[in-house]
Amino acid sequence: QVQLVESGGDSVQPGGSLRLTCTTSGITYSTACIVWFRQVPGKEHEGVALIATGSGSTVYANSVKGRFTISQDIAKNTIYLQMDNLTPDDTALYSCAARDKCHTLSWSWDAYPYRGQGTQVTVS
Repeated sequence: QVQLVESGGDSVQPGGSLRLTCTTSGITYSTACIVWFRQVPGKEHEGVALIATGSGSTVYANSVKGRFTISQDIAKNTIYLQMDNLTPDDTALYSCAARDKCHTLSWSWDAYPYRGQGTQVTVS
């Protein structure tokens, strides 16, 4: 059974940093694709960072490029999102989501069947 649990959300001032953690179980790290999404009320999920766990390759949304870093610790079955130089526009519920294969790039929430409950990040 696949499970993803996020932690690390908090309230921070603009310019601050946070590191989010996605603790996983049941994920096959040689093939899976894991994405950090964020959502504000009334809007669609926005994918911000993707990692192909087999190769370690990463992709970022333009809105966070140069400020956010996604990484993995396979020994700990954990995905991280380091967020620096945060702005109020980064305020959202952040969730990690996964799918079994990473053969195509997708930022669609619907493409990732395994999802966590989310952790709130507030920048003000």
